[in-house]
Amino acid sequence: MSTPIFTLLIWLGSVAAGFIGALTGLGGGVVIVPLLALGFGVDIRYAIGASLISVIATSSGAASAYVKEGFSNIRIGMFLEIATTLGALAGAFLAQRIPTSTIAIVFGGILIYSAIVSIRPPRPSASVTHPDKIATYLRMNSSYPGPEGRKQYYVHSVPGGFAMMFGAGAVSGLLGIGAGVVKVIAMDKLMRVPFKVSTTTSNFMIGVTAAASAGVYLNRGYIDPGLAMPVMLGVLVGAFLGSIELMKARTPVLRKIFGLIILILAFEMIYNGITGRL
Repeated sequence: MSTPIFTLLIWLGSVAAGFIGALTGLGGGVVIVPLLALGFGVDIRYAIGASLISVIATSSGAASAYVKEGFSNIRIGMFLEIATTLGALAGAFLAQRIPTSTIAIVFGGILIYSAIVSIRPPRPSASVTHPDKIATYLRMNSSYPGPEGRKQYYVHSVPGGFAMMFGAGAVSGLLGIGAGVVKVIAMDKLMRVPFKVSTTTSNFMIGVTAAASAGVYLNRGYIDPGLAMPVMLGVLVGAFLGSIELMKARTPVLRKIFGLIILILAFEMIYNGITGRL
């Protein structure tokens, strides 16, 4: 296969990954890595490096809009980013010392979890009105736009959320995904942050987390510009088209279809990892 055709196919696959990721809210990273590793035979570490670059690009584009609209909580994001960045660095360094077959099996497990979350999306947690001492001290309590004006919310369980964010960062650095599912669950269920604020703040954080681990992959030589460029451009185009389609699409049906696809990729990834084909 010639290089132009190979690049075009990767770009088209990345467009599809970004499109599906935007419709389901899980991002394109969970599709990009198995697509490159299983579909195109790319070494999984180079696939992870390219995925991290695409995560940085898509997060940077969407985060600015969410911040401008007043949904993202910058104080929560910057504080928790300390944990996710440390976790991302640890995961990226750990990836150099773990066999690719083990990474494939772990990635398969994360895909199964992502598929379950996609099919059964988390529901907004019940609002809690009393303030938390740590969150109040760090001035994390805020408000977000609603149909009837801005709604006040209070943040809870800051230490628990901080610890869970370290794990999310480690997953991001090890597997090359944004780990947004873990971040959203940590903020929504544990810290009692409204779901819209959780998702938008997670999007704001994903780019910083990916940038931390991408530096390690770049230093190790696992980021190939010839591979990362079409992946990044494809995911950007796909995410833009997906955000437009999201306004009129039947999202629950799309989530189920996406979940089934991810389950198939997960089992194939685990099988190839166990048999040593990756």
